[in-house]
Amino acid sequence: MTLAKEKQYKQPGNQHSMEITPQTIRKDYKGSNKLEGKVAIITGGDSGIGKSAAVHFAREGANVAIVYLEEDQDAKEVQSTVEEEGKKCLLLKGDVRDEEFCKEAIEKTIEEFGKINIVVNNAAMQFPSENIDDILTKNLHKTFETNIYSYFYIAQAAIQHLKKGDVIINTTSITAYRGSEHLIDYSSTKGAIVAFTRSLSKNLAADGIRVNAVAPGPIWTPLIPATFDKEELESFGKDVPLGRPGQPSELGPAYVFLACEDSSYMTGQVLHINGGEIIGG
Repeated sequence: MTLAKEKQYKQPGNQHSMEITPQTIRKDYKGSNKLEGKVAIITGGDSGIGKSAAVHFAREGANVAIVYLEEDQDAKEVQSTVEEEGKKCLLLKGDVRDEEFCKEAIEKTIEEFGKINIVVNNAAMQFPSENIDDILTKNLHKTFETNIYSYFYIAQAAIQHLKKGDVIINTTSITAYRGSEHLIDYSSTKGAIVAFTRSLSKNLAADGIRVNAVAPGPIWTPLIPATFDKEELESFGKDVPLGRPGQPSELGPAYVFLACEDSSYMTGQVLHINGGEIIGG
């Protein structure tokens, strides 16, 4: 099957309907209790990169709360997978563009688990447009509200519960560094996430709370077939030095690294996982 046949027509996309299924975790990935006793909350945790982070965290010993928009089947599959790892998974359905929902998601996580140690801001939307004057105002607002406003909402609600040694991890993008002629608004939000990460890391450093980010390149997730046309899908990821799109399973370990003590002397930084494209900054 070619990638073009995976075309979907509604964002953020459904992983359960994909025949070329994104790989969530390598079969040979062995956990070593790096996150034992920790609690993580992940926005956009029902599929793709967020799902991979959730399952990797569970294998490393963490209980997980995942925030998702409306993809109930995908969310339940994540919950089942996390439970197979012997950990608990709380499902939180709602729109991260809603500040009150974000507050409720944090409160419900605290009610369920008693604490939060790891915050992963990952939810995103994108609407390709060939020219800046083709960008619809409603899509512009939806992109910024989902991709960066929600990061503020979640962080603001979570910070009062975070303690020394806890972490915030933000998902930015390679587009923040090299730009994207057909994703002007999306890449702008991803640039904002880089600045948000660097600024918040300085703000929280004295409290011992670390803030870092991951900048994925072309990763095969449900958002891709829900975004691009069939021609673009067929060529997706082939222009990077490694010549292929990446899998979510190739990012999950990076989130583990940033969530655990292995990265204890690292804050305000961005990990670039992009198939070999050299990016400054």
